[in-house]
Amino acid sequence: MEKRFGPVLFIPGENGGRYPYCHSLYIEADLRVIIDPASDRERLKELLDGPGVDAAWLSHYHEDHFRHLDLFEDRDMLISERDAPALENLEFFLDFYGMTIEKEREFWRQVMLEQFHYKPRRSARLFREKEVIDLGGVTVEIIPTPGHTAGHCAFFFREPGVLFLGDYDLAPFGPWYGDAVSDIEATIASVNRLRTVPARVWIAAHEHGVFESDPGELWDRYLGVIDERESKLLDLLAVPRKMNEIVDARILYGKKREPKEFYDFGERSHMDKHLERLIRRGVVICDEGTYCRA
Repeated sequence: MEKRFGPVLFIPGENGGRYPYCHSLYIEADLRVIIDPASDRERLKELLDGPGVDAAWLSHYHEDHFRHLDLFEDRDMLISERDAPALENLEFFLDFYGMTIEKEREFWRQVMLEQFHYKPRRSARLFREKEVIDLGGVTVEIIPTPGHTAGHCAFFFREPGVLFLGDYDLAPFGPWYGDAVSDIEATIASVNRLRTVPARVWIAAHEHGVFESDPGELWDRYLGVIDERESKLLDLLAVPRKMNEIVDARILYGKKREPKEFYDFGERSHMDKHLERLIRRGVVICDEGTYCRA
């Protein structure tokens, strides 16, 4: 159900805002902005026809946030400097994800073109760190929140006190930090930064969507998933394991899912991040591609 908070309109995504969709925001001010246009294609078309859309903003470069960006190809598109290259070239996009296996890259090329309407786009201009933009009727603070991607941004609409969390969605699945440009420590720091923003309404890009009171313990539960994943990985590494065995343990998703190219990449990329973290701490050692607890 759509909800309005002053000039900020929450537009629920299809399938409850779950991947491959997300929730969008429409800002009805002097400058009319759609944020993360991947919610409901027909509803987005209606907004484009009237009251109208002047610009499309992206919290980051992921496909489930630009799915319907093609509707706004003649409008300005804005994104952060660090994430912009992924929208400019499909191969850059795959590089940002960290896809190195050609079979997976070919799978994703087709999915991006056919399902997500990928078209190379250049940002009309780039969000500046800690920038405050006056849209004419509402001011929005651009909050850099790296970790999920290197250039992920949250948006704080000051007058109505609305904070758009983007993909730090507080969902039970927990954070995604599997891209080549993602980082676990930065994810933790960004979530902790967001919880200090003096908001009155919190809007996530997926699932629950709107929180009209402080999410409270959900912040801790969300970050706690990182520790849960790491604990399961350490238990698994009581016996030396190759990466394919770690992927097959399905620590991230819990079970095998299709398409294999999608879910195997997600498992492997997240476990890579955890292994790097644990090796730095001296908790895990790697010997010729075999991992075990130190």
